Amino acid sequence: MNHSLQDIAWHRSIGQLIDALDKPNFWTQLVRLLDQYLSFDSWVVVLYDGEQRPQVFGECPSADGSPDPLFQDYLMGLFLLDPFYIASREQARTGLYRLSEVAPEHFELTEYYQRYFRLNVVADEIQFNCQLEGERTLCLSLGSQQRFSSEQIALLSLIQPWVLSLLRQRLPYESEVPARPEPPAQHTDWRVRLEASLQQIKGAQLTARELDVGRWMLSGCSSKEIARKLEISAETVKVHKKHIYSKLGIKSQSELFSIFLQAQGNPEL
Repeated sequence: MNHSLQDIAWHRSIGQLIDALDKPNFWTQLVRLLDQYLSFDSWVVVLYDGEQRPQVFGECPSADGSPDPLFQDYLMGLFLLDPFYIASREQARTGLYRLSEVAPEHFELTEYYQRYFRLNVVADEIQFNCQLEGERTLCLSLGSQQRFSSEQIALLSLIQPWVLSLLRQRLPYESEVPARPEPPAQHTDWRVRLEASLQQIKGAQLTARELDVGRWMLSGCSSKEIARKLEISAETVKVHKKHIYSKLGIKSQSELFSIFLQAQGNPEL
């Protein structure tokens, strides 16, 4: 059986990564290996656990080595609007996600996109998702200043079994992860946080359905998409939107986004 030198180098690198599973530099080694096969500009490894703040296991260093303030805002609450996070909650599957597959119809028109995504991730993103017990998802995300090509996606699809297996095998060595998933009853649901903030800011009384509509609006869903998700008519969605704006005394999604930031404890971006 003939093997190319590239094949041999790949298998050798995988062997080295297996040996490094319990080492502090594992994530850096994994990312450096991927960087030999495709170009990307940023990366991060996070654990989603219900609607709690994500745990960060590894991330690309900033130019000066200081924490990225935009990413800190993401961890504080913007992750709730992340199409990859939303997809992991809705579909709960292991595999490779592309931005074009999970982003809502109006994603590029959202305040989240304009004030976070295009500044921090820039143009495109792909994510390896490893689904775990207890509504947890371990994710490796790669961001790029250019759109990933079909050839690059095909390559990632080819190697995803190795990557996903390595993610799963690495998890027990992350000291911050409990041995067993803890019940999510001790954290505050995003609706509760948002409603509490709205009470303080505007004295508004939004219904649970209006809160749902508001969140899907902020994530970039069109009225038709929201209607499908909530199993209501598009006209009903429009009525809810009108009530949201009226109760909050606002006229734009930008103002709604500002209220959302305050609800998550974020300063204005």
